[in-house]
Amino acid sequence: MTDVAIVDEPRSTKPAGATDGPATADSGGSGGRRSPSPVFGHPARAREVKDHLARVVMWLAFLLALVPLVWILWTVLSQGYHLLLQSEWWTNSQKGITSRREGGGAVHAIQGTLIQGLTTAVISVPIGVMTAIYLVEYGRGKFAKAVSFMVDILTGIPSIVAGLFIYAVWVTTLGLQRVGFAVCLALVMLMVPVIVRSTEEMLKLVPNELREASYALGVPKWKTIMKVVLPTAFSGIVTGVLLGLARVMGETAPLLILGPYTKAIATDLFGGYMATLPTMINQDRSESLQPAVDRVWAAALTLILLVLLLNIAGRVVARFGSVRK
Repeated sequence: MTDVAIVDEPRSTKPAGATDGPATADSGGSGGRRSPSPVFGHPARAREVKDHLARVVMWLAFLLALVPLVWILWTVLSQGYHLLLQSEWWTNSQKGITSRREGGGAVHAIQGTLIQGLTTAVISVPIGVMTAIYLVEYGRGKFAKAVSFMVDILTGIPSIVAGLFIYAVWVTTLGLQRVGFAVCLALVMLMVPVIVRSTEEMLKLVPNELREASYALGVPKWKTIMKVVLPTAFSGIVTGVLLGLARVMGETAPLLILGPYTKAIATDLFGGYMATLPTMINQDRSESLQPAVDRVWAAALTLILLVLLLNIAGRVVARFGSVRK
């Protein structure tokens, strides 16, 4: 018998339903996948498009926020600059000046604003700095958490609430008259939390290596804080104080509640009447005569310039003397 060789045909490894031939345009030429989109299919191109869109949205948001600020500044500047160019505005008060009469100045209001602001800073700075030192260097228990929580609450209270609280204590409970010092107490409630938080952040930026080196030399902790930590963070603390002062100088509600207005120069915080720029604006805001309206715009511009100078001073101190790790 003749042996017959049986040769097995090679089995196809293609899945059922697959056909030979070149890939069609619908299959994309690679395993049946579609070709990438000319814009979003390429990862690098998609990232560029998304980045461009995000940049456009951010610029639009910035311009949208800038429009009202520029509008307000331009309106106040265009309406009030002409009185600021007169020397009488910086040297005279409004004593004897009626709403119908032109002239007079704002020296009484500027002086009162500075006196109340500096008095507020003198009270607030020691309290705020010492509170921040306690929270950063010593506070570890429940009392420190309670203090931090109260600082957060004070940071968010409206200025009118601070004014009403001091009014309830100073006038209603103690029976004292409305004076400039009562205004300062209300402003202290607003300024202290700003100083606490800014000082706290600056103290945290001081490298621990400086503290450890001082401890290694046998220096007590309190002396390390006074001689090493505070001098290192001094510029940041000053910046926080200036920014806090700029904030309270622009507050209006406590002054209207606790500070009676006068057109004469008054420097006694306990003498009753005292003028400030916000109260000067409020005094003439309802007048329709042009001389009074001009003084309102000029007082508003003066207050803006004063706050702006404090903010610029704070930024300069922060830039040239900031704490670096």
